Amino acid sequence: MAEIDQPIRVILADDHAVVRQGIRQFLETGSNIAVVAEASDGLEAVQLIRAHQPDVAVLDIQMPGQSGIAVTRMLRAERFPVGILILTAFDDEPYIRAVLQAGANGYVLKTADAHEIVEAVQAVNEGKSALDPTIARKLMAQMARPEAAAAAVEPLTERELEVLRLAAKGYTNKAIGAQLSISDRTVQGHLAKIYDKLHAASRTEAVMRGVTLGLVSPVLDEADPS
Repeated sequence: MAEIDQPIRVILADDHAVVRQGIRQFLETGSNIAVVAEASDGLEAVQLIRAHQPDVAVLDIQMPGQSGIAVTRMLRAERFPVGILILTAFDDEPYIRAVLQAGANGYVLKTADAHEIVEAVQAVNEGKSALDPTIARKLMAQMARPEAAAAAVEPLTERELEVLRLAAKGYTNKAIGAQLSISDRTVQGHLAKIYDKLHAASRTEAVMRGVTLGLVSPVLDEADPS
């Protein structure tokens, strides 16, 4: 993650040059974001991310070589420390679920306002989840269906609830550990159990399911992980 006084370093990947140019312009205008490299396909994106080690990768879903979902899976399999924001025109449920299961930190539509995309990059850089309101509504509606609720959940322990609620506020594992006086490794263990109990494949999906089930308040306070 970028230091407070340093710009957020971003790699931008989209197969349309004019789209990259537009996104780059509003990301870098009046914000603390610097696009350090651009990729026109998924394979190039992976190479540039490995070479530049950015804070955030902004990826389209459909690209030649590798899709944004495949790139996300690859980076997560390598445990590469980069925030991943999917910026796409697709709002279909299969895409949404595949992106979250792959381990992306955010999902924003290209129809979003410029300031919303900038805020999403900043949120992902801070370790928070960033979901387009349209995407959040679809995901919550999907999870609220009777068949999804019935897959329901083994009750969380008090400690697991504390961890989930802090994760929902955007706290990193380290900050959660500091708040609860436990180690990062213990936090990771609690999160693994939370994912299993909530049938979630990622932090974002676990938080959204927690909101749906009433375990987490939908109005989240700003975190202060310091």
